[in-house]
Amino acid sequence: MKRREFIKTSGMVLAGAALLPDFLQGCAPGTKEGTAAMLAHFGVSENDLKKVIAVALEKGSDYADLFFEHTFYNYLSLQDGAVNRVYSNIDFGVGVRVVKGDQTGYAYVESTTLDDLLKAARTASRIADSHATTAAANVSEQTFTNYYPLVRSWEEASVQDKAPYIQQLNDRCLELDNRVIKVQAAQTDSTSYILLYNSEGTLCCDYKPMVTLNAYCIMEDHGKTENYYAGRAYRKGVEFLTDEVIDSIAREAVEGAARMFTAVRPKGGELPVVMAAGGSGILLHEAIGHAFEADFNRKNISIFSDLLGKKVCDEHINVVDDGTVAGNRGAINFDDEGVASQKTYIVRNGILTSYLHDRISARHYGLASTGNGRRESFRFAPMPRMRCTYMENGNRSEEEIIASVTNGVYAENFTNGQVQIGAGDFTFFVKSGYLIENGKLTRPIKDINIIGNGPRALADITLVGNNLQIDNGTWTCGKNGQSMPVTQGLPSVLVKKLTVGGE
Repeated sequence: MKRREFIKTSGMVLAGAALLPDFLQGCAPGTKEGTAAMLAHFGVSENDLKKVIAVALEKGSDYADLFFEHTFYNYLSLQDGAVNRVYSNIDFGVGVRVVKGDQTGYAYVESTTLDDLLKAARTASRIADSHATTAAANVSEQTFTNYYPLVRSWEEASVQDKAPYIQQLNDRCLELDNRVIKVQAAQTDSTSYILLYNSEGTLCCDYKPMVTLNAYCIMEDHGKTENYYAGRAYRKGVEFLTDEVIDSIAREAVEGAARMFTAVRPKGGELPVVMAAGGSGILLHEAIGHAFEADFNRKNISIFSDLLGKKVCDEHINVVDDGTVAGNRGAINFDDEGVASQKTYIVRNGILTSYLHDRISARHYGLASTGNGRRESFRFAPMPRMRCTYMENGNRSEEEIIASVTNGVYAENFTNGQVQIGAGDFTFFVKSGYLIENGKLTRPIKDINIIGNGPRALADITLVGNNLQIDNGTWTCGKNGQSMPVTQGLPSVLVKKLTVGGE
């Protein structure tokens, strides 16, 4: 767009923010009143949407959708004891997707004028080459359960409202241990207005909040330095910022850094590994989660492609991908294809019962979508992605599980991980944990890699705890160039053999 046109459009969009109180006072996301307000926000009518979809289908495509997005993003950070960096960003545009078989045509514009939308629709429609025109369905406004109701929106909060909490996080870390020499803290928040319309007639809207708050604590003791990171992320509003969450993050960061001074690196090799409750859900995410995404299976890339309906682990194990956990970072009211969020059992009683589907893979398998079609923004087409992935409780206490191990590792805190989908081989980095010696936790450990194979690791889970925790950290998942907010969880489990990369 020309700069003058962009300024004009942006001004219209910002004026639309005045509609916000309606969303919070009854015109909630997923309601008909909310949809009418969102149409006004983007400056389009139902007739405009119908015209654009008609053009998208004019070459005989199977399906088309329009994804409108308007996102406000804010970032505040603290270094050297003061909040000294602040920036904001506004993203605005529409993605037009056209599907023919398993092929996708995609175009986007940073505008909502009818002419620009029609141009994008014609571009995306070129994926199809038929002369037969597909008819769009009548408009059907959809309503959904709201899994992230707000008390106070981030659009109502100023830098002055938020900065004191970051300063408080810094000060609290310094108070807890006099060895703390530096704290880096940051808070981000975003608010997304979403409007979706597709050729099946689905018309729906969403108002999506997100917040993260984290601290990176650096400590020094007798010339030796250590560090530790702690953070929280939710789909919540300003009500998230409390003294309690500040104290919780500060304690986790400081106590973690302090523990590193006495931590060792264990001897490497194949060892039994007890995965602690919570963040150990990275085992599910990397070892099996990606391999359960249906696009990899539809294309016969995943190692699980021929295991649907077959036993893949102990009969007491149930693995879930859930978009309905209230306030959770991975929660969605509906996915980015207009499919209602749901709780999906991937593994039930040890049987692989479902992949994670978007519309394309669901059609391929002759099934309904599981609501896992997600996209980073209006600039991208959706694909199957995880939401909140966790294992349900078993029947053992963590103490029993640890006591069963003579010589092994207890893995507690994690950073990044990756997986090779075809072979199923995965690795992730363990920041902290403990040695297990003769059934007891002994010396702290740090900075090790754990390596394994997804199907084998899943089959090697022999004991499952009764202490499920969802880890509400700042997890972000990357796939095919798109990043998505996700979460994960796990009760304590024993994997009888993994490769531990230590000394």
